[in-house]
Amino acid sequence: MSDWTPDQLTRVGAAEELQISSNRDDGSLRPYVTIWVVRAGDNLYVRSAYGSTNPWFRRATASGIGRIKAGGVEADVSFADASPDSLGDIDAAYHAKYDRYGPAIVETVVGEKAAPTTIRLVPREH
Repeated sequence: MSDWTPDQLTRVGAAEELQISSNRDDGSLRPYVTIWVVRAGDNLYVRSAYGSTNPWFRRATASGIGRIKAGGVEADVSFADASPDSLGDIDAAYHAKYDRYGPAIVETVVGEKAAPTTIRLVPREH
């Protein structure tokens, strides 16, 4: 696995939304789903706004790999766990980027209830 380039981190981290797709068993991509994305440090993260039963989240965690598009970046990724030490920084990143949408919306992706649905996006080499 490789790291994100500084340009990729900046572009994806600044994107308002990200499109995410997971791989099917045959290797083909499922339809993209639009979600929020944040950058915390040198990592990119997404969370399921509606918990671990959200279909895109279940498929992504079952597959473990997929593809993202955001900020002009398109990349194959692995879906990895976030370090427990990073969860506070991820919450802060969601608040900084999306609080303007109001607490009712932002609260779906921050805090203890949202933490278990955190996915770290890791670029994959071909």
